[in-house]
Parts: sequence; C-alpha cells; structure tokens
Amino acid sequence: MLKTREASCTCGQLKLVAKGEPLRVSICHCFACQTRTGSTYGVQARFKATQITITGKTTEYVRIGDEGSKITYSFCPSCGSTLFYKNDQLEGSIVIPIGAFKDPTFPKPETSIYEERQHHWVLLPEGMDHLD
Repeated sequence: MLKTREASCTCGQLKLVAKGEPLRVSICHCFACQTRTGSTYGVQARFKATQITITGKTTEYVRIGDEGSKITYSFCPSCGSTLFYKNDQLEGSIVIPIGAFKDPTFPKPETSIYEERQHHWVLLPEGMDHLD
C-alpha cells in the first residue's frame, strides 16, 4: 500500500495529496530558496506529477533559475504560502516544501545543493550527497 501524505497552505484553502515516496528530498542553499522561505535554506521533496492531486485556487509566479530553467511557483492567493513548484528541466515532477506536510516523520533530506551559498553556521546531517 502506498504511503499517502497531505500538505496545505497556511490557511488551508490550497491542499495536495502525495501518494508514494518522493523521488528525492533535498536541502537547497540558493538565494532564491532563502528568499522564498525566509530562512537560510529550503527543504523540499520532489514527486512525480502523477503522484500528486491538488485542490484549491493557486496564483503563479515564474522566475528564471541560475542555469536558465523556468521555475513556476504555485501559491495560495489568500495566505501567500508556496505549496508547490515546477521546474521545466524536471518535466513531469512537482516539488513541495516539506514544511507544508506538517509531518515531523517525513523522510530526511539526502542531498544538499548550492552549498557555496550555505550560511557558515548551518550544520547538515551526516551521510548527505553534496551537489554543486
């Protein structure tokens, strides 16, 4: 039986259900993730789009990533929470900030990226893959 996880925006208007395990859970230290989260990094899970069911209204914001990819952020028009985003270079997948799941048992990140922008006092879990 597939594990089912639910995520939502802060006000609960925008929701999604993820069935099965994520393709990857990662920590990203890029400046865009720092700005999006208001923290020193973002932690997100990538799923196949076919694993996700979305309900509620969204507003979108599109930006171009450091390597030229088009990233479309979908957020709640009421509370402004980013619930998911898509990267055109990761076709067929949806990325979800793991905090939206409100689940402290969510699988831990196994990959860390953009570490050249990592704050010097951030400590990462042992055994992670480190990508540039």
